[in-house]
Amino acid sequence: MTRSILIVGVGGQGTLLASRLLGRTLLAKGYDVKISEVHGMSQRGGSVVTYVRYGDKVASPIVEKGEADIIMSFEELEAARWLPYLKKGGSIIVNTQQMDPMPVITGAAVYPENVLGQLEDLGVDVQPVDALSLAVEAGTPKAANVALIGVVAKNTDIEQSVWEETIKNTVPEKFLEQNLKAFRLGYGA
Repeated sequence: MTRSILIVGVGGQGTLLASRLLGRTLLAKGYDVKISEVHGMSQRGGSVVTYVRYGDKVASPIVEKGEADIIMSFEELEAARWLPYLKKGGSIIVNTQQMDPMPVITGAAVYPENVLGQLEDLGVDVQPVDALSLAVEAGTPKAANVALIGVVAKNTDIEQSVWEETIKNTVPEKFLEQNLKAFRLGYGA
């Protein structure tokens, strides 16, 4: 059986490190893993999505609409934007951080209110996480991505130690302790 995870966010939030950690952990557990990253205008704060598919044998990295088991969203509006990709019975793990897109910054639009409440009203399994606060507690706001990975990890059948080993082998030494702490805070959230 193939499972699919979408990692969505805004450029600069660390989605690529998150996908690397996810992919390497799945490989360590012996899964066939396919990853496809779509950057768009990520360098200018635009939407970023990474498709991660894993299982015994995976033919394509692309996740079609209605196929994602989990959407890991680094920002509320991105969770709503990618909702059509979530399968029935899937869940959205979302950082409660809000980042204004360009139309809001320029005054052409207003950031919608109660995005997560609207998703829940649609019957979506939403797991909100204040990953930014967890990262700050760990010592750096830049580790929000790893705190969010901790929450995703808790929703898998992969042991915490395997995830932590991947973090140790991926994150540079000078950032390791803060990232491990952020992961553990997310895992316990």
